[in-house]
Amino acid sequence: MESQPVVMSKQKTEVVCGVSTQVVCTAFSSHILVVVTQFGKMGTLVSLEPSNVASDISKPLLTTKVLLGPDEPLIHVFAKNLVAFVSQEAGNKAVLLAMAMKDKSMGALKALKEVIRECQVW
Repeated sequence: MESQPVVMSKQKTEVVCGVSTQVVCTAFSSHILVVVTQFGKMGTLVSLEPSNVASDISKPLLTTKVLLGPDEPLIHVFAKNLVAFVSQEAGNKAVLLAMAMKDKSMGALKALKEVIRECQVW
């Protein structure tokens, strides 16, 4: 009998809004790591932690925290919009997002969500 690998990982390279973009998704026991880069490096590291609120337990609030890189409001907004669905679909697991993006437009965000969905490991 063949055993499952301890760490599941998938990667994909796609052209997003005219820029070559690499996406790597890796599932650990307590976190999902999502790397999205247009520069070939990890860039800004953002932690997204779900926390249940009393009013609606089915949809936890995601708290963002920049661990490495510039701590700007746009980073928090982009991170939540990009990977909130990952946390929800993975049973409200925490997500670590590493991103180095040239294009942070709404079109790029939508295209990236689809590429991340294709790399699903959760």
